[in-house]
Amino acid sequence: MKAMILAAGRGQRMMPLTQNMPKPMLVVAGKPLIEHHIVNLKAAGITEIVINLAWQGDKIKDYFANGSKWGVNIRYSQEVAGGLETAGGIIAALPLLGDTFIVINGDIYTDYDVSALTQLHLQAGEAHIVLIENPPHNPNGDFALSHLSSDSQKYTFSGIGRYQADFFNDFEQGVRPLGPILAKKLTEHLVSTELYIGQWDDVGTPERLSALNQRQI
Repeated sequence: MKAMILAAGRGQRMMPLTQNMPKPMLVVAGKPLIEHHIVNLKAAGITEIVINLAWQGDKIKDYFANGSKWGVNIRYSQEVAGGLETAGGIIAALPLLGDTFIVINGDIYTDYDVSALTQLHLQAGEAHIVLIENPPHNPNGDFALSHLSSDSQKYTFSGIGRYQADFFNDFEQGVRPLGPILAKKLTEHLVSTELYIGQWDDVGTPERLSALNQRQI
């Protein structure tokens, strides 16, 4: 199975830290955020990794090259300046990803064990996403658990999921966020969910990054 790490975003809220650096290259616990994902994927037996690039993408490519230093094989999906948003980035990279794959946001820090996702049995056109308890910056959440009614408690999308490639069949290439697609497919019962209670941090602002590093010392 392959995995994709989303790393093309500009990281505007992280300025000035992202003035000349892509957000997934910001350091947490002595390593770039994205390196933690690569190490965790390798530990789960996933060695074929795709990374999408836009803002300052050469810095990611220069640092990781083909991934051999980490025992993985990395391929890159280059996007236009400004990027294609989450779903747009995935759709553009589909030729590199195969029939089923894992996707992880490059700007989160988590101890979630992605090997659990490799054990899922998804049908054609389906996806499975990981939700987490709502952090202070997203108190209302994003999605309800898929086996509950739509007016139930909503939780925050972690940026981690597994997808069948044909989940995206109805959508053309271009700039496209993932959230509305997930919302639509949830109503069609094509998305399953789980709630993860372990460590998860969205490194969305310099203050959150600083607080996270303080906890990791």
